[in-house]
Amino acid sequence: MIRFENPEILYLLLVIPFLVLLYLLNRKKQKEVLNVFISENLQKEIIPEKNNFKEMLKFIILMIALTFTIVGVANPRIGTKIEEAKQVGIDVYILLDVSRSMAAEDIKPNRLEKAKFEISKLMQRLNGDRIGLIVFAGQAFIQFPLTSDYSAANLFLNAVDFNTVPQPGTNIGDALDLALRSFKYEDPTNKAIVIITDGEDHEGNIDEPLKEANSKNVSIYAIGLGSTAGTPIPIYNEDGVQIGYKKDNQGEIVLTKLDEETLKKITEQGNGKYYRGTNSEDELDKIYNDLAKIQESEYGSKRITDYEDKFYWFLIPAIFLLLIEFRITSKKTKWIVKLEELRKGEIR
Repeated sequence: MIRFENPEILYLLLVIPFLVLLYLLNRKKQKEVLNVFISENLQKEIIPEKNNFKEMLKFIILMIALTFTIVGVANPRIGTKIEEAKQVGIDVYILLDVSRSMAAEDIKPNRLEKAKFEISKLMQRLNGDRIGLIVFAGQAFIQFPLTSDYSAANLFLNAVDFNTVPQPGTNIGDALDLALRSFKYEDPTNKAIVIITDGEDHEGNIDEPLKEANSKNVSIYAIGLGSTAGTPIPIYNEDGVQIGYKKDNQGEIVLTKLDEETLKKITEQGNGKYYRGTNSEDELDKIYNDLAKIQESEYGSKRITDYEDKFYWFLIPAIFLLLIEFRITSKKTKWIVKLEELRKGEIR
């Protein structure tokens, strides 16, 4: 199996036919201009050492060398062996609160950015485990499903902001229900849910999802972000300048408080653990240590091909051809002169 590490480089091969056409047109034009002023017989007397064959040969060698160089830079790789790799781990869905209350800055830089930073760090530690992300406010949506492609997952994580879920509010129950419906229960993996929120659940429908989580042996962990005393929610303009705080219909500044009781209830009934978020510690790191104690299960296998770089197959001949082209002169050599004399019958 052959593949190229930089396949976009191969588009440069399209330039070669253009160079060949340009060279041929240029030779034709030079010959026409020369014939206007000097006859062909006189040209042989004036420039007897000029050899069109060697000039053409030099150009052909140069084009072949350029072709080899382009293919070499694209780095062809050959699969030397194919192996079946077992995929082992656990399945984890992270439920991330993106409601406006997560803009509060009692956790720096704010609750949402702190949560995203911890999730990104967690993905750097995962090895084989599948992770999925559900974002929620008044509704819940899957930002990315269960995957072991952590690079792609990180790109989707970076795109999360307060506009990801348009409906206001905080519906933890809906997010739990969506996560439980999104697990692949046919896979024999242990499953866990991690909720990151300030706990201000405006809907209260968490009892049914908790019963279902227990029936399906899904462990639930939670990280509570914010102050229990309450903190205002800053409002910024398009230039990133703070212009005030969020207010209610009576014009009073809204204070968002961490609801630890709800989160403790969820984790106690979900056979998990609750952690209080802080500015200094990485609570998801602690949860990862808890998850590491869960027995990993094989959930599939994938074919892995080991590729070996073969760029030197093309770059070395390219260098060799360039050296040959450099050594070839445009002048007639003795053997070419003798061939021409033979053709004319001057040597008998």
